[in-house]
Amino acid sequence: MTDEEIARLAEKLSLVQKVRLLTGAATWRTHPEPAVGLGELVTSDGPAGVRGQAWDERRTSALLPSASALGAMWDETMLERLGGLLAQEARRKGVHVVLAPTLNLHRSPLGGRHFECLAEDPELAGRTGAALIRGMQAHGVAATAKHYVANDSETDRLTVDVRVGERALREVYLAPFEAAVEAGVWAVMSGYNSVNGATMTANPLLAEPLKGEWGFDGLVVSDWGAVRTTVETALAAQDLAMPGPDGVWGERLVEAVESGEVPVEAVDDKVRRLLRLAERVGALGDSRPAPPPGSARPRRLLREAVAAGSVLLRNNGVLPLDADELRTVAVIGVHASQPRSQGGGSAGVFPTRVVTPLEGIRAKLRGRARVVHIPGPSAGTEPLPLDVDRCVDPRSGDRGVLLRMLDQSGRELYAEHRLSGRLLEPALVPGAHTVEISALLRPDTGGEWTFGIGGFGKLWLAVDGRTLVDDTFPRLTDDPAVVHVAPPCQYGRTHLTRGHAVHVVARRELAPDTGRATVVTAAPPAPDPAAALAEAVTAARDADAVVVVVGTTEGSESEGYDRISLALPGHQDALVAAVAAANPRTVAVVNTGGPVELPWRDEAGAVLLTWFPGQEAGAGLADMLFGQTEPGGRLPTTWGARLDDVPVSRTHPENGVLAYEEGLHIGHRAWLRSGRQPAYWFGHGLAYTIWEYEAIDVPRTAPAGEPFQVRVRLRNTGRRTGKEVVQVYLARPASQVERPVRWLAGYTSVECAPGETVTAVVSVPGRAVRHWSPEEHGWVTETGPYQVAAGRSAGDLPLAAVVDIEVKVRE
Repeated sequence: MTDEEIARLAEKLSLVQKVRLLTGAATWRTHPEPAVGLGELVTSDGPAGVRGQAWDERRTSALLPSASALGAMWDETMLERLGGLLAQEARRKGVHVVLAPTLNLHRSPLGGRHFECLAEDPELAGRTGAALIRGMQAHGVAATAKHYVANDSETDRLTVDVRVGERALREVYLAPFEAAVEAGVWAVMSGYNSVNGATMTANPLLAEPLKGEWGFDGLVVSDWGAVRTTVETALAAQDLAMPGPDGVWGERLVEAVESGEVPVEAVDDKVRRLLRLAERVGALGDSRPAPPPGSARPRRLLREAVAAGSVLLRNNGVLPLDADELRTVAVIGVHASQPRSQGGGSAGVFPTRVVTPLEGIRAKLRGRARVVHIPGPSAGTEPLPLDVDRCVDPRSGDRGVLLRMLDQSGRELYAEHRLSGRLLEPALVPGAHTVEISALLRPDTGGEWTFGIGGFGKLWLAVDGRTLVDDTFPRLTDDPAVVHVAPPCQYGRTHLTRGHAVHVVARRELAPDTGRATVVTAAPPAPDPAAALAEAVTAARDADAVVVVVGTTEGSESEGYDRISLALPGHQDALVAAVAAANPRTVAVVNTGGPVELPWRDEAGAVLLTWFPGQEAGAGLADMLFGQTEPGGRLPTTWGARLDDVPVSRTHPENGVLAYEEGLHIGHRAWLRSGRQPAYWFGHGLAYTIWEYEAIDVPRTAPAGEPFQVRVRLRNTGRRTGKEVVQVYLARPASQVERPVRWLAGYTSVECAPGETVTAVVSVPGRAVRHWSPEEHGWVTETGPYQVAAGRSAGDLPLAAVVDIEVKVRE
């Protein structure tokens, strides 16, 4: 459909009809308009999977590795395949618009949504995001580049004003979004935050550079609840306010247009953009979206993805393990049987099942070696929601819980069997006053158990008639992720006898503006730390090899708040150190979404970072441990040895303002400028073979604004076929403007057999040498010599050359 045809459709609508389209019809849907053949548009959170319109654990989804793991892949072919899987899931669930990828940067390792973002570097984040976008949109499902822009941390995220200089804004924070527009993205989400004094839903950056200079012809959708004024946001290039049906546009926007405060042309442009998006996804007239991907086998792809994004940080000849030489393997740690497969917050999905590390290792060694599991001391994990493994419905006897909706007198209005004590959207029925969740829990451990109830308002929790919580807890935040996804829990404790079932009943009264999310949790008593540690050490000493799995918890890494520490919670550091001392063949598996301190990293035989690896976590891990495949990832973020060493870490605003005083220098750029040595550089990642970098070839000169090629010859001097990610960095020590010490300019992957050589050809785009000139309000390329370095990470670049950029041009 042409732009002219879309404009004619928009002209058929009255002002009231037009404005109605610009606010959601419900939480995840827009309004249809039969007068022009417009159907509803259905949106769904991403990027770990496509949940659909409901928070319902019975409606399962394929669960991908976290975005930080996707950023670690440095593999656009794999990323396009995963984008295709997201499109397949969206089509299966009737979703037109997936709210992913997140293109904010890893500015600080303390950022709460670090796991949902791709990289610290704008070039890597841009190329990774573009690949995901291409994969989704090739199959008629819209991708959404979010959160535009500089929405890089969680503290005061609804109100924070990020102050960032023009060069850093253009060269660093806007760059991944520019790459998304170049990839043809169909939607962009504006963030909650302000940038340089203007809230993003009314910020001039929506017009320029997004819609003007870059030529973005898609739809700008708000983050949920981010449109908080009428005239200011309507005058801006903000197109769609979500969610609905309530909002600040509606009748007030109609009045603003009729009074002349908002020109009707502004409304018309928004409507045309919404119609264009609908036409692209097959929701307008006779339009049909691109065909969905073929019947791919998602489990196989997701298993491959675990290895593709996992990063081998250290290997002292321990990996891969030879299963034929093993008689006993000790698998240690709480995370081995209860891994974090995804991050916390609004992007969560419900996988059919998650293959745990313990299950994956047992499956791989079945009939070959004995596998012993020792949980070890506490990992600091918060009490988990009631689930089918521990509870039964007291009415039906089926595994799970009983949900009831009660009226004010306590009379049952509605009841159903559910699979989890975490119910974020219990059914609303007329007259509903109270949400009740109950279950019979049979403890497998005696002692003092901790029970919790999450929500706002009047909360009551009892175990076998003993009241543990009974009070009113007001809502103290407007953050929708807290109100509707992760309400705070209130706790009580009681003594249970092993094997003796108890009746758990929790009630939460419904009140205006408090949501209806209700969570009921339970946790057994923590083991004695010294005894649990001793048991783990004994198992490690008696084993031929040890796999110890450690990681973060929902309370230490999640949307809605930033981290305050990079230390692993609980007693996990002591556990790894003790186990590694007992057995040199110890593999430490790190199950986190972002950087953590690893004080024992030089003591472990191998350190393998799997991030939040998705539903096939254990299967993919076992493939790597026993050499079926090698870890393919490279760090998308520099990891410091200690938080105190990190050059850029602050996420807390002062008087509402968060100043990006570091300018261009985040991530490896900041580390290079500081002169400090991190634990692991950006781009670091080992293989199961050894690569020798032999030669580099670059052109003597290159025209400004044009790409040039860097050729790097490598030799596989190891004993198995492997893959290497060859990275190219630029530097300009004699620059007349401030620049990073060096910066990533391009990368590619190569593969070859043992003893063979291979030449990697890395294309360096013309944009790699340009800089933004605030004085000229445009891009400028500085002529002269640029140093070119190639290697395996930002801190390991054995090859160097010089290219002379000719002719200074204004772009």
